[in-house]
Amino acid sequence: MAQVFVPLTRRRFGETLRRDAWYVQPLIAFVILSSFLIYATWAAFQNAHYEFGPYLSPFYSPVLFGDSPHSWFGTKPAAWPAWLPFSPALLILPFPALFRFTCYYYRGAYYKAFWADPPNCSVGEPRRSYLGERSFPLIMQNVHRYFLYAALVFLGILAYDVFKATQFADPATGRTEFGIGFGTLILALNVVLLGGYTLGCHSLRHLVGGVLDNISGSPVRKVAYDCSSCLNRSHMKWAWTSLFCVAFADVYIRLCSMGVLPDWRIL
Repeated sequence: MAQVFVPLTRRRFGETLRRDAWYVQPLIAFVILSSFLIYATWAAFQNAHYEFGPYLSPFYSPVLFGDSPHSWFGTKPAAWPAWLPFSPALLILPFPALFRFTCYYYRGAYYKAFWADPPNCSVGEPRRSYLGERSFPLIMQNVHRYFLYAALVFLGILAYDVFKATQFADPATGRTEFGIGFGTLILALNVVLLGGYTLGCHSLRHLVGGVLDNISGSPVRKVAYDCSSCLNRSHMKWAWTSLFCVAFADVYIRLCSMGVLPDWRIL
């Protein structure tokens, strides 16, 4: 059989044969991720309006140290440097943030949106060399599986926050009574969406499914693998909806704390 050798030519930056609006997707990802990063950074440095009644913003949970009844270990440590800004969020946000930053889906999103590496499929990129994720600095993306463990712990803590968000203080007696507010539903939805995103993680599928390239023979692990795989099929949807919801939860609690919005009691 005759063989035909087709020479490959490197496309210039932005050059493509695609006729669709290929730039829309990375542009939307750039706007959304940039907006989230700016808001989350601003909110983390505020050290205020992160709680309202039984509600606690997921940006600040758990409160390890701080002037809050939700604090685990009391107020700010006396040894904290005076020149260094203090906020309970700064002590815990790096863990869920790095879990998302090293996520397989988000890598593909921000590689295109921020680094143009490539701008989109079949579109010329500005670089002439490719090192991949086996070289520094991208080899550090392999820490994703370790931040998964932290994300699972945070998921449990946020689930407990939902339970606490049903414990309202009676203004007349001061006693705690069961109730459900709009904030309770937001925090519960946040856990559901984060659960779908975290439990559908590619690394978790390997963790529960077996070792190397073999699926475990354990029926329990097989069910866990199938459930994680089912969630993983919609990993992109879980990633974006959970991102929106965690920001919305902080905004809602912040506005209630500032007196801008009332919290609607449902029960």
